[in-house]
Amino acid sequence: MKTNYDKFPVVPISGRDDDCAAGWAETVAKLQLVLQARARCVLVIECYPGVNVEEVRGELVAPLKPRKCILAEDAFKDPAELERQFAACLGHDPVFGKMQPWSITDFLLPGRMRSEPPSLQEGLTVVLGTGASAIAKRWDVLVYADLARWEIQRRQRAHQVGNLGAQNSSTPASQLYKRSYFIDWRVADAIRRDIFEKIDFLLDTNIPNDPRMISGDSYRSALEKVCRQPFRVVPFFDPGPWGGEWMRTHFDLPKEPPNFAWCFDCVPEENSLRLGFGARAVEVPALTLVHQHPRELLGESIYRRFGAEFPIRFDLLDTIGGGNLSLQVHPLLAYIREQFGMPYTQDESYYLLDAEPDAAVYLGFLGGVDRKEFERELRRAQDGGAPFPAERYVNKWPVQKHAHLSIPSGTIHCSGRNSLVLEISATPYIFTFKLWDWDRLDLSGKPRPIHLEHGLANLQWTRTTDWVRENLLDLKVPVANGPGWSEESTGLHALEFIETRRHWFTSPVEHDTRGTLHVLNLVEGKEAIVESPTGAFYPFHVHYAETFIVPAAVGAYRIRPAGDAVSPLATIKAYVREERHGV
Repeated sequence: MKTNYDKFPVVPISGRDDDCAAGWAETVAKLQLVLQARARCVLVIECYPGVNVEEVRGELVAPLKPRKCILAEDAFKDPAELERQFAACLGHDPVFGKMQPWSITDFLLPGRMRSEPPSLQEGLTVVLGTGASAIAKRWDVLVYADLARWEIQRRQRAHQVGNLGAQNSSTPASQLYKRSYFIDWRVADAIRRDIFEKIDFLLDTNIPNDPRMISGDSYRSALEKVCRQPFRVVPFFDPGPWGGEWMRTHFDLPKEPPNFAWCFDCVPEENSLRLGFGARAVEVPALTLVHQHPRELLGESIYRRFGAEFPIRFDLLDTIGGGNLSLQVHPLLAYIREQFGMPYTQDESYYLLDAEPDAAVYLGFLGGVDRKEFERELRRAQDGGAPFPAERYVNKWPVQKHAHLSIPSGTIHCSGRNSLVLEISATPYIFTFKLWDWDRLDLSGKPRPIHLEHGLANLQWTRTTDWVRENLLDLKVPVANGPGWSEESTGLHALEFIETRRHWFTSPVEHDTRGTLHVLNLVEGKEAIVESPTGAFYPFHVHYAETFIVPAAVGAYRIRPAGDAVSPLATIKAYVREERHGV
């Protein structure tokens, strides 16, 4: 059965198509209007890594007929030198590196940072590429060419782009992603933050040969508007070795991929926003909203605690018709800080959006586990011996739809086959230590990386059957009720910083952010409407299984069924608990 899940949500900004240039011809024409009045002009086109610089050069720069075009990459150090420079940070692990405060200056040859703009003669000088704004220092017009991280990953998988300052597009996509995650994207994010208020035009390059461009003022005012209303980011879907078929069937997804394992529906570091201008839309990284409006989006308390980081993540894990996830554990807080330079860790939970009768979750150790035997069995299996007997060591709990299980870091766990899990967690999501992957290969036919040493160093052996039952299993507690609605606390464990509340309702339910970020999903019911009791924003429609964000600045809001409700609808709401020292 298909749902009315919106795969391409748009945040309406203006009703005017002409606020947004579409295609290269309109983009060139709009820039020419600005440039033609200047006898001498420096145009800087700063690019996020992954932007097709050659396309921009051929389709945008060439028609402008500049006197000179300076490529930022010509000021970079030799790729081999950069590789040596970053070696210690990246290490030899295929997945993990360590966060360090790199900047664009670390990429540039000495003396290539200019204190004055390029020498000016009559005509147009263009500086193009990642780091162009740092090289030019000053300019007359600044264009920022951007794209979503999910699009970057698609280009990496197709070997269309390499890493910043490297000639390595043929490198395995996992290694391109790792370098991007730990270095390239951090450097480029810092550039974008530094120049954001100075951008004259935002160029959306997500669709090859079909760009969109808006003015910098339109971009800045659009983000200000977004953070004062409920909104959705653009979800993306990805296959995996354990992926299932529920999302393909219910969300009308393409038939070509072998399965769909993940739906990332609220990971602003990688998701994007579609800003609507009449019938046109500009797609921009959601992370820019986090960086530019952290107080309005997150709230003062979260901003003081986490900085400009979006700390809550929602995604879907589909194993219906698929297989078990890897048996895994997430790092403890002290470990992730020391080993990887990350400020917080991935505490998480599994909310069962749907489940077949045989659905189960592996969670916590059985009592009396022999640690040395457990480790020997894992190593033997990893070395090609007999498959690891997971059920000899780990609890396998049967689960049903709407169950909610808490998984604080350090807890061994795994979602089993035949379930659709809404994963509610903290955001640093690549830090998963796989202990056992059921003796299978990834979609390219290669073994997925296993991290036994990291995993064994973080396992909390006291989290056994009785402790899990008392602390982690579906601990719903009634909180409040009113005419046509009830509220429950569904977790998470006190070790985790996220609180979740479920509301069942057939009539309107009043909510209030009280100055802190809310993230919600409609976990039961076809459609609901989110509205402002004061008319501060237009009514916002949300459909079954859709995740939506309510910024801290929204304050009071109301959720009601769309039409008459015969059966109760339900939302699950996550927010950051007040910091409690000593927990």
